[in-house]
Amino acid sequence: MHKLQSQGLHHITMMGADRQTSIDFWEGVLGMPFIFEQPNLDDPDQGHLYFDPGDGRLITIFTSEDRKPPGNAAEQNVGQLHHIAFSVSQSMYSQLVERLDERGISHSGEKDRGFMNSIYFRDPLGMLIELASYRFEPPEGHTHADVLMEAHKVRVAAGDDAIADKHLAIAIERLCAQRASLSD
Repeated sequence: MHKLQSQGLHHITMMGADRQTSIDFWEGVLGMPFIFEQPNLDDPDQGHLYFDPGDGRLITIFTSEDRKPPGNAAEQNVGQLHHIAFSVSQSMYSQLVERLDERGISHSGEKDRGFMNSIYFRDPLGMLIELASYRFEPPEGHTHADVLMEAHKVRVAAGDDAIADKHLAIAIERLCAQRASLSD
């Protein structure tokens, strides 16, 4: 039996608040251009807003004028979304605490994840948002996933608990060594 082969994330759709609260957050706070809107084709009483998260894919938000921010954290039960993470550059990451504080947005503070840095906060409806920045660039012709898979192998062989800079450096060296060289 053949797989249903995925080739990347197409879009994510979330239940949002009212139209203006949704635009103010997704475009105004996160800087995602609001690219178009139309009715929710399965429920015309809801709006359907489309935003570009920075890579040309889509984040879409269903809106309803009777949904207002509740002011508390969204539930995180089994089978539900825990959080959604968006990529930021290291230069932007270095400004996140200050920019969130300026807006009065409560956040986790900086989190060291070994191979990336993260900050967590909540959207207007209480959903947990992560802004994450890789601490490495993959070699030409490779992806972040390629580096992380190789770093995982290095980490496991070393008996370490989590991926760290030393594992990433070896992984990148190994991936670079796969390129052809006249001295081989």
